[in-house]
Amino acid sequence: MQLQVILKIKIVVLSLVLLLSTNVFAIETANQNYKIDGSLASPRPATDTIEWVYGDPLTTTSPTNFAPEDRHDLRPVRADDDYAQVTRILRAAYSQPPAQWPKPHLRPGVAHVELGSVRPASFPENNPFTDAKAKLGQTLFFDGRLSGTGQMACASCHVAELGWGDGRARALGHGVNQLARNTPSLLNAGVQRELFWDGRAQSIERLVVEVLTNESEMRTTAEQLQAKLQAIEGYRALFKEAFGDETVTMGRVAQAIATHVRTIVSEPSAEFDRFLAGEHDRLSDSAIRGLHLFRTNAGCLNCHNGPILSDGEFHNIGLHYFGRKYEDLGRYIVTQKPEDVGRFRTPPLRNIARTAPYMHVGFFDLPGVINMYNAGGSRPRPRPEFENNPLWPETSDLLVPLHLNDRDKEDLTAFLESLTERRRRDLAPELPR
Repeated sequence: MQLQVILKIKIVVLSLVLLLSTNVFAIETANQNYKIDGSLASPRPATDTIEWVYGDPLTTTSPTNFAPEDRHDLRPVRADDDYAQVTRILRAAYSQPPAQWPKPHLRPGVAHVELGSVRPASFPENNPFTDAKAKLGQTLFFDGRLSGTGQMACASCHVAELGWGDGRARALGHGVNQLARNTPSLLNAGVQRELFWDGRAQSIERLVVEVLTNESEMRTTAEQLQAKLQAIEGYRALFKEAFGDETVTMGRVAQAIATHVRTIVSEPSAEFDRFLAGEHDRLSDSAIRGLHLFRTNAGCLNCHNGPILSDGEFHNIGLHYFGRKYEDLGRYIVTQKPEDVGRFRTPPLRNIARTAPYMHVGFFDLPGVINMYNAGGSRPRPRPEFENNPLWPETSDLLVPLHLNDRDKEDLTAFLESLTERRRRDLAPELPR
C-alpha cells in the first residue's frame, strides 16, 4: 500500500515538473523577438508586440494575399505601448543607409527603385543652360501676352505657392473654359521622361509648344507669337542676350521656357530629405510608421518610387469613366493600343500636400485617395452594352485591398506630408516693353 502511494506521488511530481518545463519553454519562446531582417533579437514583452504590426517579418499577413471579398476586414488597432515599441525598431532600421532598409513589398515584375533625394535636372545638349536663357524663360513664363487672348500665362496654371499647380480640380483654358484634366505640377518636370497625364510630350520643349498652340489652352500660332514678341524692344534685347541675335521663333521661346522649368527642382528642405541627410529625429513617430507602410503593406512603392516618387509609367487605377460623362481614355489617345485604355502617368508625390485636388480628374482629396487605394482601386463593371467591347479597360493587378485601419492611414498621411518642402515665392519679373 505504501509503495503504491509513493509511486502515485512520484508520478504527480514528475507530471508537475514536465508541465512546468513545458510552460517555461513556451514562455521563453513567446518572449523571443526578431529584428527587421528576421534574426533573433532581444527578449520582448509577452504581449506579442512585434510580429503583428507590419509583416515580412513585421506583419503576419502580406496584403497581396487578401481576397477581394475580405476587403472590409481591417487590421486591428493595437495599444499605444505596442506602437511605441514598434516605432523604436522602425526608427533604428530606417536610420541606416537606404540600401540597408527593410525589404519592400513589391509585386512580381516590379523593379526596386529606392526612395531618395532629388538631384538637379540635367540640360540637353541641344538646349544647354545659360543664365541669360533662364532669365528670358522666367520672363516668358509670366507673360500673358504669349496667349491668344493676351491674358493667360504659364504662371496662370503653375503657381509656385501651390506646389507649381493651380489648386483647381481641372485646369482653366482659353476663354476661362474648364479643361478635361487636372493641372500637373511642374516640380521636377526636368527629370521626367514623358509629360502630360498621357505622356504625349517627351521633352519640356515639346510640352511648351503643345500648350501654346492648343486651341483649348493658350491658343496662339508661331506666326502670331513671333510678330507679337518681335515688336517689343525689351524682348529683342533679351533674345539677343540669350541666343546671340534678336530673332524670335517658337523654338527659341520653347527652349527658354524649358530652361526655366528645368530649374524648378525639389530642394532638400522637406522633413524626409533632412531625415535622409542624417537628422533622424526629423520624422515623427507617425511618419516613420507611414514610411514603412508606404514601402510594404500599402504597396505604394510599386508605382511611387525613386527620388520623385514616380516610376514614370502608365497605370490604370479604374478612373477612366468608360462610356460615361467624364470618359478619358488616357494613354490610349496617344498610342492607340487597346491595353493603354484608361492608363495615366504615375504622378510624382513631392510636395503632394500642396497640390490637391488629385488624380487626372481632380475629384479626390488626400483621404479620398488613400481610401480608394485601401479598397484595391476602382474596379468598375461594364454595362451590358460594353461587356464585349475590346477596349473595355481592366484595373491594374498591382492594386489589391490593403486592409489599413484608421491609424495606418494617419501614419501614411504623416509620411506623405513629410515630403512637403519650404514654401517658395516665385515673383514675376518686370515684363519688357
